[in-house]
Amino acid sequence: MRVAEPLTDTLGRVHTNLRLSVTDRCNIRCFYCMPDENVRFKPRSELLTFEEIERFSRVSAGLGVNKLRLTGGEPLVRADLHVLVARLARIEGIHDIALTTNGILLEEQAQALKDAGLTRVNISLDSLSAETFRKIARRDGLDRVLAGIHAAKRVGFKKIRLNAVAIKGITEPEVVPLTQFARDNDMEMRFIEFMPLDAEHNWHHDQVLSGEEIRAAIEQAIGPLEPANRPDPSQPATDFQFTDGSGTVGFINPVSQPFCEDCNRLRLTAEGQVRNCLFSTVEWDARAILRGGGNDGALSQLIRDCVRAKKPGHGIDSPEFLRPERAMYQIGG
Repeated sequence: MRVAEPLTDTLGRVHTNLRLSVTDRCNIRCFYCMPDENVRFKPRSELLTFEEIERFSRVSAGLGVNKLRLTGGEPLVRADLHVLVARLARIEGIHDIALTTNGILLEEQAQALKDAGLTRVNISLDSLSAETFRKIARRDGLDRVLAGIHAAKRVGFKKIRLNAVAIKGITEPEVVPLTQFARDNDMEMRFIEFMPLDAEHNWHHDQVLSGEEIRAAIEQAIGPLEPANRPDPSQPATDFQFTDGSGTVGFINPVSQPFCEDCNRLRLTAEGQVRNCLFSTVEWDARAILRGGGNDGALSQLIRDCVRAKKPGHGIDSPEFLRPERAMYQIGG
């Protein structure tokens, strides 16, 4: 396909990766993402339809976007998600469609998603202890997550990543068991530093368990790690491999080691707001164009305007840092 001028911001970062939230709803209540009770979800009429998501993605592909990731909330609670995957897989220029999920509904849907054209899957796994899982998720469900992980492997997904949010005082005893579980099952383990995107605004910097601390614990318990190849410099994780060749561990360190200078990501919220950063306090209203009779040219211009307004970094450690009003589940992971 003929691609227009790339989506380049004022710092020369070329944007090729689009994260699509399909819902703000979820079937668990992880404290680093959602409130426990009295959650106010968007009315279903405000959420973009599959047709609208497809149109936005098609326009984005014409601007050079080639990777899509479906997020939420929990994307698998959106009915017939495999139908959307199939529609997105037919868009010319899209080479990779990934899914981030908590895994609870994955066992039932893995085969349909694979058949529809889903390329990769990232599954949240913060603990292998039912008690700790319940403490974090404020719901039960570890057994279903594990069933979903094994189903993803069984249906043939070649690249399965397990994601754990790293929280000081909770994650330390989980690090080695999670890493060993991933090694034993030929999957990648990734640890993500706890970010200030929790709905209840309880985040404090001293709760951040850094990637460096986790790496030291892994090396002490399992064995030495060495830097892995980095074919995509824009990826958020810094990957390491065990020197004995038996597995890969990645660290996403947005707090202790920001990677904003290589960011190539845009986000579309479930109700159609475009964001150029997870921590942005400004949004661009794509739904107004999609539902107001605007043409694809207007959508393209909105996307370009959003990219050009991107700041150099999120500034978490800056005195001027402002938390976004929205929590993670409202933005899209």
